[in-house]
Amino acid sequence: MMEVIDLRSDTVTRPTAEMREAMAGAEVGDDVYGEDPTVNRLEERAAEVMGKQAGLFVPTGVMGNTIALKLHTEHGQEIICDSRGHILNYELSMMAWFAGCVARSIPTSDGLLDWAKVKAEIRPLGPHAAQTGLIEVENSHNVGGGTVYPQEQLDEICDGAHAMGLPVHMDGARIFNASAALGIPVSQIAAKLDTVMFCLSKGLGAPVGSMVVGPRSLMDRGRLYRKRLGGGMRQAGILAAAGLIALEKMPARLVEDHSNAKMLAERLSQMPGISLDPAKVRTNILIFDVAGTGLSAAEFSARMKPLGVLMIAFGPTLVRIVTHYDSPLKACSVAAEKIQEMLDTL
Repeated sequence: MMEVIDLRSDTVTRPTAEMREAMAGAEVGDDVYGEDPTVNRLEERAAEVMGKQAGLFVPTGVMGNTIALKLHTEHGQEIICDSRGHILNYELSMMAWFAGCVARSIPTSDGLLDWAKVKAEIRPLGPHAAQTGLIEVENSHNVGGGTVYPQEQLDEICDGAHAMGLPVHMDGARIFNASAALGIPVSQIAAKLDTVMFCLSKGLGAPVGSMVVGPRSLMDRGRLYRKRLGGGMRQAGILAAAGLIALEKMPARLVEDHSNAKMLAERLSQMPGISLDPAKVRTNILIFDVAGTGLSAAEFSARMKPLGVLMIAFGPTLVRIVTHYDSPLKACSVAAEKIQEMLDTL
C-alpha cells in the first residue's frame, strides 16, 4: 500500500504513544462540576505558560475564539480584524451568531495588522456607526502563509488599544509556532494581550482540544459560555492528559516543522510554473502559486493525490502545504520529488 504524505494541515497529526498511554491512565472526574483533576492541571499549566491568571479547556479553537469574542463585547458592536482572518472567514460567522457583533475588517498584504491602520478604523459610541468593542489579531496567520507578528508591532497595537479602553484578543491557534520563529517564549508574545486562544491539536499533536487563557473573572464567565455552546464535557481528563504532554513536550520540536517547510519552499521555488518566495516562509505553512503550470489549484492538488501527497487548494491558483509532526524530513523530501514527477508529465 502506498504511504500517504498528508500535508493538508497540522490538524491531521496523530497522538504520540506517550499521549495514548497518558490518556489510558488519566485521573478523571466530572469537569462540569470542576472535579476533573487532569483538566484542572491543564488549565493551570496553560495559564502559567502564557503568563495569565486562568485557563479554560475547550473542545475546539472555534469554540475558544467564540467564547473570547463574547467575553469582550456587547451585542451590536464591531470587532476589528484582518480581512483574511480565521474568525471572519472560517468560523461560520460565530461573531455574529453568538456574540452579536460584526467585523470591521482591514485588508493587509500578509495578515498582520499595524496600529496606524487599526486606529483609523476604531469607532466611538455615537448615533451612526457601531461602536468598536474589540481588536483581534491572529498569530501565526494562516492565510497569510504562517506569517508572524514582530513583537514590537503587536505590543504597539495592545498599548494603543488599551489607551483607548479596548481589549485585544489573539487567535493564537499556532502561537507556539510564532514563538519558535521569533525565538521568544509564548508568555512574552502574550504579555500585553487580554486573552489568547491556542490549539493543542495542531502542531502540538494532541488529538483534541484548545485553551483560552486570560483574567480569572473572564475565564469563570467563559465556563458558562462553554456550557451554552455544548462544551460542558464530563470525564475530559482523558483528553486533557494528552493536552498536558502536548503543552510540555511538543513546542520544542516545532523548529523541525519550520525547517521542513523552508526546505520544501526552496525546492518548489526552483520548479517551473510554481511561484513563491522561500524567504517569506517563517513557520510551518507555505502557500504557492501554480498559475504558471497551466493548472488550477484544485487540479494541481487532485493530480498529487494519486501520487500519495495530499495538499489543499487555497484559492483559484494558490496551494497550501503545512508541515507537522507526522511529516518528517524524509516525507517532505519525497513530497517534493513527487511534485516534480507530476510537473514532468505536463
